[in-house]
Amino acid sequence: MTEMNAALTAGCALPDTRSCETTPCPFIYHQAMKQASKGLVSQSSLKMEGIGVLMMCPMSSYLEQQLQNRFKLLRPWDSSSSEFLRLNLHSVRAVVGNAACGADSELIDSLPSLEIVASYSVGLDKIDLGKCEERGIRVTNTPDVLTDDVADVAIGLALATLRKICGCDRFVRSGLWRDGDFQLGSKFSGKSVGIVGLGRIGTAIALRAEAFGCSISYHSRSQKPYPCYKFYPNIIDLALNSQILIVACSLTKETRHIINREVINALGPKGVLINIGRGPHVDEPELVSALLEGRLGGAGLDVFENEPEVPEELFGLENVVLLSHVGSDSVETCMTMADLVIGNLEAHFCKKPLLTPVI
Repeated sequence: MTEMNAALTAGCALPDTRSCETTPCPFIYHQAMKQASKGLVSQSSLKMEGIGVLMMCPMSSYLEQQLQNRFKLLRPWDSSSSEFLRLNLHSVRAVVGNAACGADSELIDSLPSLEIVASYSVGLDKIDLGKCEERGIRVTNTPDVLTDDVADVAIGLALATLRKICGCDRFVRSGLWRDGDFQLGSKFSGKSVGIVGLGRIGTAIALRAEAFGCSISYHSRSQKPYPCYKFYPNIIDLALNSQILIVACSLTKETRHIINREVINALGPKGVLINIGRGPHVDEPELVSALLEGRLGGAGLDVFENEPEVPEELFGLENVVLLSHVGSDSVETCMTMADLVIGNLEAHFCKKPLLTPVI
């Protein structure tokens, strides 16, 4: 129970999620969820009160309250007893996880009554999907509803890194403006933008970058039906032909450390790397050394390899912008994601079709 033990002792990072698939607009999911959940609570709230739902770590307070109102909510971080999980094994019929805490094989094996894993995220890398399929356990996530927020942050990171917005803010606050002007940044408009993963979020980023007059290229598992975007089957070639490289793909075995030394060197000393995918997409020690040695021009990072730990070497670099994995963390989106988690759980236990099924 690796993830459970971690949650019991230290808690987990706040959620965010990323994906690279293509599906309809988020409004459709939100409306479908609201329609599907109407009447479910009134019809079945009493029998749901005894259903054990294990929330893997602190997430949204709104989600936590909604779960508490409907189910028997189990919060492992509230208990100081090492016996917590053992005492509740047989009552857990649902697990709610996120991008940091999911359901690994060990946890799934320990829960004999588990029926569904509902992820408060899009990414599924923290869930053992093979084990769930083998056991007949349903899996849901929250696609689409966070696409706009994550795409907005990707563009924001690119602008902040190139135009040195954070450094300029510190320059003004420290009173240094009285002594002279701040150093010049580089423009974003018109740059060549390469996107790693042209799914929901990657496409939303491309549309935003196009509005700035940027040329768009991409690398993905397969070529997409976008003739105005140049496809590179080799990520090195994409990096060589990009001034800004944005990582927006799902985390899989194949994409772990997809941004390695060779890719970073191909991007070069004037290139900027933006990562709003997952921390392990980037070989972090190679990124740090490239920035320190000037082999990479800059980086905007929302995610890190060992969150919440961040390499301290990055703290003093003016060409780096650091965020705390907040790409999807707007008030509106977090509430919509929570509603979708609740809607999927209610649909499952009322034997209705799931709203956003993965398995």
